[in-house]
Amino acid sequence: MRIIGSVLVRNEDVFVERAIRNVAAFCDRIHVLDHGSVDRTPNILRRLENELEHLDVVRSADAADSHRTLEGYAGTETWVLGIDGDELYEPNALRHLREKLLAGEHRDVFRLKGHVLNCDEIRDGAASGFMAPPSRPVTKLFNMAAVSVWTGCPERLHAGLAEFRAGFGWESMRYLSEGTDWQADPLRLLHVCFLKRSNLDGLDPAGGRPSVAETGSFRLGLLGLPRRLRYRRQMDPRIREYRTRDRNWKQEWYRRGDRVRVDATPFLDARR
Repeated sequence: MRIIGSVLVRNEDVFVERAIRNVAAFCDRIHVLDHGSVDRTPNILRRLENELEHLDVVRSADAADSHRTLEGYAGTETWVLGIDGDELYEPNALRHLREKLLAGEHRDVFRLKGHVLNCDEIRDGAASGFMAPPSRPVTKLFNMAAVSVWTGCPERLHAGLAEFRAGFGWESMRYLSEGTDWQADPLRLLHVCFLKRSNLDGLDPAGGRPSVAETGSFRLGLLGLPRRLRYRRQMDPRIREYRTRDRNWKQEWYRRGDRVRVDATPFLDARR
């Protein structure tokens, strides 16, 4: 059993180093694809690649390359964790989860979902935002032993053509957020989606950078946003609706529920 990290980033120089360092001990290997960053992200990635022996960085204009790197893991005893530049996992929690995965726990499901705090403020060592669920958790941890083939993804771990082994399917999913609170969830994630993510002027407007679906990046054909959300609804049965004309998709999906405040220091500790 092994654990692979898959990082897809574009102009994320504020948090990308912390995002990678937080999963470095969890993963046996980390594949990073820089999708055309023009801020300091490439410099940060080169430095990390020189420091971390199990980190591989490539630069590509095709986001689908991020999944092609993973296709060879299909049918093997491998878990793949997808990480974005605005996703900060808690390293100590991941250490406990790694022990469980390597011992064979959760091998009966295709993917795991955990608590996510969609963060709009970090101040005085605390993070505030909106907890998921009730909004859709963005955690992406997949059991590649559940599929014999998985190709055709427009970006890593998003829909595509998967041939499942007996007993598995898109609906084969476990929510670690059920039966645990935020502090007890080993897959808890600080999603800094509403914060400034690049030091390059003009990339992060007030309220957070538009989502991929809102900008039209990684287009999925003529159907655009509705088609993308249909894919996500297929992958997550809890998604029952989508809007075809609402351009403020991130605000709609990530600001559901009550606003809460949590200790952010385990996610941001620079000593890790």
